[in-house]
Amino acid sequence: MTCRFRPLLAAALLLLGTAQAVAQPQPRIGLVLGGGGARGAAHIGVLEVLQQSNVRVDCIAGTSMGALVAGAWAAGLSPAVMRERLAAVDWSDMFIDNPEYAEMSHRNRVISQRYLPGSESGVGEDGVRYQGGVVSGQKIKLFLNQLVAANQIERPIETLPLPLSIVATDIGSGERVVFREGILSTAMRASMSVPGLLAPVEHAGRKLVDGGLVDNLPVAEVRERCQADVVIAVNVGSPLLKAEEVGSLLSVSAQMIGILTEQNVVRSRATLGPRDIYIQPDLGDIRAGDFQRHAEAAESGRRAAMAVAGQLAALGVTPAEHAAWWQAIESQSPPSSLRIDEVRIAGLKRVNPRALERFIDIEPGQTIRPGRINRDLLRIYGDGHYESVDYSLLSNEGRNILRIMPVEKPWGPDYLRFGISLQADDSDGSSFGLRAAYHKTWLNALGGELLYHAELGTHNRLGVNYYQPLDERQRYFVEGLLGVEQERINIFQNDRRVAQYKASEGRAGVWLGQNTHVFGALRLGWLQRKRHYRLDIGAPSLPGADTSFGGWQALLDFDRFDRMYFPTRGWAAKVAYFNSPKLDYARLDVDLRGAFSVADTVFNARFGYTGSPRGELPAFDAGRLGGFLNMTAFSPNQLLGDDVRYVGLRTEQIVGRLPLGLRGDMRVGLALEAARLGRRFSESGRDEWIDSTAIYVGGETPLGPAYLGIGRSRSGVSNIFLFIGTP
Repeated sequence: MTCRFRPLLAAALLLLGTAQAVAQPQPRIGLVLGGGGARGAAHIGVLEVLQQSNVRVDCIAGTSMGALVAGAWAAGLSPAVMRERLAAVDWSDMFIDNPEYAEMSHRNRVISQRYLPGSESGVGEDGVRYQGGVVSGQKIKLFLNQLVAANQIERPIETLPLPLSIVATDIGSGERVVFREGILSTAMRASMSVPGLLAPVEHAGRKLVDGGLVDNLPVAEVRERCQADVVIAVNVGSPLLKAEEVGSLLSVSAQMIGILTEQNVVRSRATLGPRDIYIQPDLGDIRAGDFQRHAEAAESGRRAAMAVAGQLAALGVTPAEHAAWWQAIESQSPPSSLRIDEVRIAGLKRVNPRALERFIDIEPGQTIRPGRINRDLLRIYGDGHYESVDYSLLSNEGRNILRIMPVEKPWGPDYLRFGISLQADDSDGSSFGLRAAYHKTWLNALGGELLYHAELGTHNRLGVNYYQPLDERQRYFVEGLLGVEQERINIFQNDRRVAQYKASEGRAGVWLGQNTHVFGALRLGWLQRKRHYRLDIGAPSLPGADTSFGGWQALLDFDRFDRMYFPTRGWAAKVAYFNSPKLDYARLDVDLRGAFSVADTVFNARFGYTGSPRGELPAFDAGRLGGFLNMTAFSPNQLLGDDVRYVGLRTEQIVGRLPLGLRGDMRVGLALEAARLGRRFSESGRDEWIDSTAIYVGGETPLGPAYLGIGRSRSGVSNIFLFIGTP
């Protein structure tokens, strides 16, 4: 061939190659993000590599945590933004439905102090009913709303520029349910509902749970959704436990779910062809509940994707094409919050909508900020009547409507509640108490409640409490009480028990009160008492009593602590004043507390006073000290008297936190306490300031506070305490 033909031949070959390239279109790519709980954060690292490789995806499907990442990506969140959002989350709090203790309504706080929240069971015509999961998912749903900017505009799946499929399971039929349309955050929440941990999501007449039960790696879905030629499948499922690791009921349940998940993953993997790309990050010991290790998981995903970077690069488009594709997705993300024209409360059957308005600070004319709407909705949830509280933003004829959607507890409105207390100390022996209550709520349109309660043990109680709001917003109320109780009170002299009195009392009272937003309540009323106080064991050291009397009572109860028993910050103030004209005395009780923390160190202070502004306190109504963090070195109620003053300072170091879904931590503490009694009914020789130093380990648990401690006074007295339950 002569040289003059060679350029022509080269040009022909070039044109032929170009024609062949044009004839071979870019393959359609489907991305599959599997479920795996916290391990699913690895998907973020995979997305980062896809972005670097300029891979343009035609559709995406996700299950469980994969649904969260897929939904956020389809809504326009870049992998970098997802990392930031996950890093900003307090994962130990995310799986706690209730708001901070300070944000709960006063009435619900009173109930929670006496009964274990996890013991709540519904009572109806069809028998006893229970809540759907350990966690209802209230904060999780609000987080998903914020993640996909639902506070700015509703995000239906069918309107997203990137075709998205989210897989869930119908727990009633076992069927696979695929969301290709509907509210994005609702689909994400449904796909994440691990049975037994998170309550199912009710949607279109179905109860939906984690999609991993039926399709944890939905390869077939992207083949159908966008006729994918190439599937990129990312598997982050947890490996099965070894036989010797399966023993407890919890581990057996987890293994059963794991087996179902692994079986359908194996089936999905079998459908992958030679052109498909399978990515399984090495997540080591990261467990499904290790959400705080999201950054480690993301890095593992990135490394796994880099291992197949060559294959991914072969699927890439030009940087300009990829930028244009992503810009089309990202631009759909709403730029700012819309101004609200109207606030509506929808879906209530028993609860008066006006009762919710006292918690809603958002008004027409304002924009919705995620922190603000989340706070208001959590306050509503903290009223105790709802399984969940959600919101949506609707546009109707140019008007923006904030629609608040509380879901009343399907196991309510009548409940059984239980509590338990077990205590032992080396000077007073042991004591116990079993509590039970039947609680009827929403007896009328204003929210009347009736609480029948009983306690059996060292301290016996039986009574009924009626609570009746006087207005629709429940700012004012009337409360009535009728009950009897019985206890034994030990009398000490020189640190020895010398007598025991049997005290019984019948009470009837009525109060007019005001709820002061979420701060607490003020009450004023009349309390009628019948007190029987007689010697049971030992030498008589106090006069007996058998008298009926009444008096005016004023009560202030404010509480801004973040937790019920072992707070990390906040303050509380309780003041009670009782004035008895018949017995010519008045009693004043003041209890002031505060707490703040620096990192994992918590500092607490308390001041207490019980005295008689008028007359003198009778022996049967004396102030009491003794017991854990109430002069720890002394037995419960060892110090009885009038004009009782107490000061306590303590520091606690947080040494551990409870597992996912359980609010609380374990602490080691040091307490310095001091007290002085004016007129004394026991320990009559202690006329100066009394001291106590205590060290203890304890914290808040699902059964209430638990602690083991020892206290010692410079006077030589000491005591060891063990307690678990509700005080």
